[in-house]
Amino acid sequence: MPPRAKLFPVKHVIALDVGGTGMKAALVGADGTLLYEARRATGRERGAEAVVESILAFAADLRAYGEEHFGESAVAAGVAVPGIVDAENGIAVYAANLGWRDVPMRRLLGERLGGVPVALGHDVRTGGLAEGRIGAGKGADRFLFVPLGTGIAGAIGIAGTIEAGAHGYAGEIGHIVVRPDGPDCGCGQRGCLETLASASAVTRAWAAASGDPEADAADCAKAVESGDPAALEVWRNAVDALAAGLVTALTLLDPRTLIIGGGLAEAGETLFTPLRAAVEERVTFQKLPHIVPAALGDTAGCLGAGLLAWDLLSTEVSA
Repeated sequence: MPPRAKLFPVKHVIALDVGGTGMKAALVGADGTLLYEARRATGRERGAEAVVESILAFAADLRAYGEEHFGESAVAAGVAVPGIVDAENGIAVYAANLGWRDVPMRRLLGERLGGVPVALGHDVRTGGLAEGRIGAGKGADRFLFVPLGTGIAGAIGIAGTIEAGAHGYAGEIGHIVVRPDGPDCGCGQRGCLETLASASAVTRAWAAASGDPEADAADCAKAVESGDPAALEVWRNAVDALAAGLVTALTLLDPRTLIIGGGLAEAGETLFTPLRAAVEERVTFQKLPHIVPAALGDTAGCLGAGLLAWDLLSTEVSA
């Protein structure tokens, strides 16, 4: 994204969304405007310490860019990371795909950025915050955001905020058991939703069914659209499992809007038409929510990190 013309000064925050292989970042103005966007690899092939240093160096470069182009340093930073997050204490507890444990991310980033306040969030809950406030859930008092990617997680939205739970684990819908005799899951259970209905699960099933080890979920969706019987079976199984997990979630949470994102949602109505029908078939007393695609794509986590940073400043001012 080309830099915005110089205006002095422009108050802004740093927003970072850390993924398994890459990072998305932005400088975000007080009105939510994206002043500058950038992407960078995490460097995970060099080990956990290198990943942390990549994050810190990226943040420092963003700070320097803001000083040069917008006349002042960022007033806060927000960072979204995968895995288990202790947001209250600012610690990235565990992320298997990044190889780290108990990284004091808030302290490290604060030190690298000259002492500015730093907000830390879980990547899916942070993306859900953005979808709820400025994306597909805007205006909904209760929503559930479920991205279907490598795994499946969820973000529970209540009145413009995300419910993290007593221990920070709320929304882990991917580990609802929908098929007790199903595949083993990395969490130690069998038949978890993400083993059957994630983009990764569809990729595995379609690679096996098609005999093409390079085939993925997107290829399966295309084959479904062309009427391939084997693809239709793979897709039907995934949608059936997904509907079962979602009905369990809406039975407990009663969301007004159900937002589906992630790579699998890119199939559009190839996913949403059968999914809406499968959910509707299963509800009895429950109220059927609006089931809609996510609106912000892969920018949701970064936008949400910016919202976390501005929220943090608001909290500190009110305190």
